Amino acid sequence: MSASPGLWRRSGVDLRLLLMSVLLVVMAIVFHVLSGGVFLSPENLYNIAQQTAVVGIVSTVMVLIIVARHIDLSVGSVMGFVGVLVAYLQYSAGWSWPAASLAGLAVALLVSLYQGGLTAVLGVPSFVVTLGGLMSFRGAAFLVADGKTQPVNDEFFQRLGGGYDGGIGTTASWALAALVAVVIFARMLQKRSARQRHGMPVEPLWLDLLLAAVPAAVVFAFAATMNNYQISSKTEAQGIPIPVLIWAVVSVVLSFIVHRTRFGRYVFAMGGNPDAAALVGIPVKRVTLMLFALLAVLVTIAAIVSIARLNAGTNSLGTGMELYVIAAAVIGGTALAGGSGSIFGSVLGALIMQSLDSGMLLLDVPIGKRMVIIGQVLIVAVVFDVLYRKKFGEN
Repeated sequence: MSASPGLWRRSGVDLRLLLMSVLLVVMAIVFHVLSGGVFLSPENLYNIAQQTAVVGIVSTVMVLIIVARHIDLSVGSVMGFVGVLVAYLQYSAGWSWPAASLAGLAVALLVSLYQGGLTAVLGVPSFVVTLGGLMSFRGAAFLVADGKTQPVNDEFFQRLGGGYDGGIGTTASWALAALVAVVIFARMLQKRSARQRHGMPVEPLWLDLLLAAVPAAVVFAFAATMNNYQISSKTEAQGIPIPVLIWAVVSVVLSFIVHRTRFGRYVFAMGGNPDAAALVGIPVKRVTLMLFALLAVLVTIAAIVSIARLNAGTNSLGTGMELYVIAAAVIGGTALAGGSGSIFGSVLGALIMQSLDSGMLLLDVPIGKRMVIIGQVLIVAVVFDVLYRKKFGEN
């Protein structure tokens, strides 16, 4: 395997994700030039960060769904159904937002048990089950409130979606960025120490420091950008939006599940070879049900963030989101054949998809052309993934 990128593998860098990062930077620069300096403005980047969070939250768990050789085409419709229900219970039924959110979670879990049960227990392909769910739960969203928009007025709840009071402020943003940087360097030193303790080779210290400094610099640059956006009627800059913090927490938790828990290892084992996984004693049906339940939790969180950002639950909520979620996972390196995927890759994929959509909006590209381009981007991502794996022999 002479073409294998050995240096990148030894240093722990995924070449595919590095290429995706470069693509994101190039795309941002091109859109910034074409939009006359608007795309990279603090205000636009703040809006992109908020908008990406909803897709990003769901795409993290969609990675695991696809890794396990399943698919869920109903995530947008289920999110719309749950979102309208949560908003309806607050506005029309007078429930508090925590009670309404818990009711929405309960309904999402019932949906996941229904669809996951048909897939795991009866063996019905998840593509067929969730294709039916895509239509059914869009209709259910309409039936909940008879197609009427349901506003949400709770101020704390609205902050969960970002918006006017949805940032954590400058001081908290700098403090959080510093904390993340400390964690990044501490993890780097911990890994070096563990490798040395077990007699494994380590890369030069300067290389490890560089690989830790780059994400730390990105975090500080992001905090600085968010701290440069200030609404004219406010005395303080917005800071990091709350939806982005929710997305970050979800990504960290999912990454921990993937790398540190038995459940995560089971999911990847099932994706690699389902028959072999069953033969070695992995409870495939139970893990599949748990996976769909996890999807229900994150769809509920995404629904809450979405209606809080829009200040209302509408029947159109989440329309077409399944395309963006699946595209984010695939662009981030998740193999549609299963067995391989990355949580961080889904973050990059979501940013690329939202940046592409936002950039085209700024350039007044008609919606028909936008749909054509986004669909073709998904195909290009799959082609690139296939060619990359053939080139470097990755599973």
